[in-house]
Amino acid sequence: MKGALLVAGTTSDAGKSVVTAGICRWLVRQGVSVAPFKAQNMSNNSMVTPDGAEIGRAQVMQAAAARVQPEAAMNPVLLKPGGAHSSQVVVLGRPVGEVTALSYGPMKAALLEQALASLADLRRRFDVVVCEGAGSPTEINLRAGDIVNMGLATAADLPVVVVGDIDRGGVFPALYGTVALMPPGDQRLVAGFLVNKFRGDVRLLTPGLTELTRLTGRPTLGVLPWLDGPAMDVEDSLGLPTGVVPGLPPRGEDVLRVSVARFPRLSNVTDLDALAAEPGVLVRYATRPEELADADLVVLPGTRATVADLGWLRETGLDRAVLRRAADGCPVLGICGGAQMLARSITDEVESAAGTVDGLGLLPTDVRFAREKTLGRPVGQALGEPVHGYEIHHGIAAVDEGAEQFLDGARAGAVFGTTWHGALENDGFRRAFLTEVAAISGRRFVAAPDTDFAALREARLDRLGDLVAEHADTDALWRLIEDGPPGDLPLLPPGVSGR
Repeated sequence: MKGALLVAGTTSDAGKSVVTAGICRWLVRQGVSVAPFKAQNMSNNSMVTPDGAEIGRAQVMQAAAARVQPEAAMNPVLLKPGGAHSSQVVVLGRPVGEVTALSYGPMKAALLEQALASLADLRRRFDVVVCEGAGSPTEINLRAGDIVNMGLATAADLPVVVVGDIDRGGVFPALYGTVALMPPGDQRLVAGFLVNKFRGDVRLLTPGLTELTRLTGRPTLGVLPWLDGPAMDVEDSLGLPTGVVPGLPPRGEDVLRVSVARFPRLSNVTDLDALAAEPGVLVRYATRPEELADADLVVLPGTRATVADLGWLRETGLDRAVLRRAADGCPVLGICGGAQMLARSITDEVESAAGTVDGLGLLPTDVRFAREKTLGRPVGQALGEPVHGYEIHHGIAAVDEGAEQFLDGARAGAVFGTTWHGALENDGFRRAFLTEVAAISGRRFVAAPDTDFAALREARLDRLGDLVAEHADTDALWRLIEDGPPGDLPLLPPGVSGR
């Protein structure tokens, strides 16, 4: 078949990533070999593939939905925002430099060629490639240099389905306007719509969907209902919850309260998904000191800008709250950049060029940033349990001789630090760690003996596939994948001139 489809969206967080994953899972259930693809991703949530490449976490999740191993070709360009106006560029899984919005422009022609080569490679090896766009496909100020939305679609002649988030309101003008502002050459590829995150009786939407089809000449290919349950593998901070993440009832007498510092440049927040899935564990993202006051565990997560986010921690007063909690013997966990902040000192001439700055001094470590990025999938043991994870960092921690080791990092009393992402996804280790936290905190919390995080993630992917199978016009999706967009799609005014 060797077909392909691009899933675009009216906005960021419209649901492109999960819809793409759902289509991948639906297709693989039909006996089709399928691969996900995102030409350019801007996200600090990334992962290391089995062959050592760094790609966006969403494409790793989509590869799992497709039941294939993730690889660099699935996300050939990854932008990782760091400073206020700069991002690290990762091409085929390896960093190639830092750019600003302006300096990135001249690179795009070559990167489009790389993206098209990666897409062609996947199309040779898989029956179907399901591509995901980024942001909106109608960012008319960026269209000339676009390599991930309609720029990719026109270059590869891909049929496009536009996803609209009805939960945020205004889905009908958003869908219509997304197409109407496109130039004619782009409009000819947009073959239909998907309405996402609907709550209620779909019959209430029927008059609007009928009118949308009349006005645009394009059908709505499905109305996907709101999916309950904890979010997993969110791509960026827009998908993070506010307040306390609803949890399952505890197995013991007490709950465990986890407060996570919500850094401005958070990375790999998926590390906390497994904690949020545990019965009796309540996860809250904190920006104020008082939000740490009742925490049984404080987590300093990963960040793409360790020194800058350490400065934010100090500006907000969260640093003093962390120090007070540690002084009181309350558990603190630092992961990657968060672990670097717990060191005595951080010497960084690479990421921030700040030189040497004081860390929080809670671990017997000193950190020095190396120019080469460490990418790996380490295995080891902690708290008597086997652990595997992945590493993505420039900072190298030197641990004092004789200090207690913890997953290639260090432990000092109730303070833990590691560079390993994904460690908490190991069920046995997670249970042992939560049991340790409960004991230190004096909580009568009992870790559930039967929480299988991998199975929970797989069930979530199955539910995404169910959404597509049960609520989308799968016959129409098949036709688009096999035959491309219809040749008689009307042009909507005004239709931006020029192409």
